[in-house]
Amino acid sequence: MSNQKWRILVVDDEPNNLHLMMQVLGDKYQMAYATSGKEALDIVVKMKPDLILLDIMMPEMDGYETCRKLKADPYISKIPVIFVTAMGKEEHESLGFEVGGVDYVTKPVSVPVVLARVATHLALYNQQRACEITVLERTAELEASQHSAIHMLGEAGHYNDTDTGVHIWRMAAFAGAIARAHGWRAEQAEMLELAAPMHDTGKIGIPDAILKKPGKLDAEEWQIMKNHSRIGHGILCKCDTPLFRMAADIALYHHEKWDGGGYPEGLKGDQIPESARIVALADVFDALTMKRSYKDAWPLDKALKEIRDTTGSHFDPFLVESFFSIQNEIMEIKDTWNRKELS
Repeated sequence: MSNQKWRILVVDDEPNNLHLMMQVLGDKYQMAYATSGKEALDIVVKMKPDLILLDIMMPEMDGYETCRKLKADPYISKIPVIFVTAMGKEEHESLGFEVGGVDYVTKPVSVPVVLARVATHLALYNQQRACEITVLERTAELEASQHSAIHMLGEAGHYNDTDTGVHIWRMAAFAGAIARAHGWRAEQAEMLELAAPMHDTGKIGIPDAILKKPGKLDAEEWQIMKNHSRIGHGILCKCDTPLFRMAADIALYHHEKWDGGGYPEGLKGDQIPESARIVALADVFDALTMKRSYKDAWPLDKALKEIRDTTGSHFDPFLVESFFSIQNEIMEIKDTWNRKELS
């Protein structure tokens, strides 16, 4: 950014001081002026200057209080403030830094000093903004890569399931809705919704003959199928981030049951991570209401009755209560994803 584009706000209740700053800086920068702290705050919100030169000794609201208010507003708090004052004692300078100032220029001002300090802090401000933009761009790239990895792992787990359609994405939406209804914070529910599609990643290690068998599995085949939970955990735990730790837990434990009758470890009640309990409920509900090679889709009332009947044995009773408290939302999610599947 060229100097001509930098915007500087000078705040001083003495017209002579404002005039001096105009002479010193006016040829190089776009200038604005305020004669009080209150006026300065109004101008800052509208103008968004790149730097503020702020007098301390002003009536009604002094420079320290003005700076405190500037720094309390997240939208303008990063604008650098240089105090310009005749108050030269060390404690005054210390207070200026405490309230958020970046530098101190004493009156009567030295023109070379003012020009040098302004140029230095504008350069630092520009560098800081450039770094923040880079961080935001890199973060967006990482999030996009993470979402791509999630999509690939979710699809990989169901690659050989010829009739699951959008099951994993619809089920994930159910899980997020249940989590929010159960009191999860929005960001945690969003993480669950990202982790849930990877719950069957381990099926990539199960033979096609078992995955694609049109009828029910025999005892030996069922033992092999159950290994998918450990296989999935083994894959997902390789990435040690909160999202993938949650996904690994879900992969390992989403077939556990509230009464301890599930697999692979026979955990019971609160021993099962809540994320896995939520996904178990969402997964079973969606599986019941969709057509598979070995069964027809259950009618909605029959599926809901099954959820109620297995509360306390298969499912966490408190989560089931949350599920039914948002039954209309669950139906809306189901209809939305069904339309996407048909389109």
